[in-house]
Amino acid sequence: MVSELLLQLALAAIAVVANGLSAFAGGGAGLVQLPGLILLGLPFASALATHKLASVALGVGAAGRHWRASSLDPHISLLVLLAGVPGVWIGASSVMALPDRIATAALGLLTLSLGLYSTRKPELGQTDRLVNHNRQQKLIGTAVIFVIGVLNGSLTSGSGLFVTLWLVRWFGLSYPRAVAHTLILVGLAWNGTGALVLGFSGEIRWDWVPALIAGSLIGGYLGAHLSLKKGSRVVKLAFECLALLMGLSLLIRSL
Repeated sequence: MVSELLLQLALAAIAVVANGLSAFAGGGAGLVQLPGLILLGLPFASALATHKLASVALGVGAAGRHWRASSLDPHISLLVLLAGVPGVWIGASSVMALPDRIATAALGLLTLSLGLYSTRKPELGQTDRLVNHNRQQKLIGTAVIFVIGVLNGSLTSGSGLFVTLWLVRWFGLSYPRAVAHTLILVGLAWNGTGALVLGFSGEIRWDWVPALIAGSLIGGYLGAHLSLKKGSRVVKLAFECLALLMGLSLLIRSL
């Protein structure tokens, strides 16, 4: 009984930290929550399915804070949905075919790569640019969103952060508006799609879900509130540290 209570408290704490950081910087809940579930003992497929379901609550919690403060661009929102959701579906469907050790190692490598790349770009996602794209550039932007959707559905680590930074760099959104798009569209539509596909596999650890959802709602709201007040430089550094630590942990576990 005591060990189960401690486990539920640990799950809630992981969810608050992971989703708080994600809502603060516009992505990256998978950098903490998914590896955390794996390190607590779940196989990769079960951890991914459980994480996806719980992460829908991040979109709900963050949307409640962002809805009044940020407006979504209808064109970009439609693009993120139409290009990203099919990618999520494909990624979530294909990941079940990966052996657990290979999937865990791939997640570790992706997480490490994200951390290393971010450390080499001090101003990554910090600037606001005005961009006018031609048809070819719009197609490139759409294709990248589709690829990120596949990553979101399969390996998931940092995919929301990729979306935020891509919206800033390629589509010229301000950082707060990019965060709002990511949290609401990716948090609800993309993660909801991934949870639906993976849920049919029967891999969801249902007794872990309530604590994760409660933590996601709390963390999502608090992180969104802080992102509107403080900015993201400190959280960027935290993400880099977490990405490196979690990536190394997962690589060690896959050996």
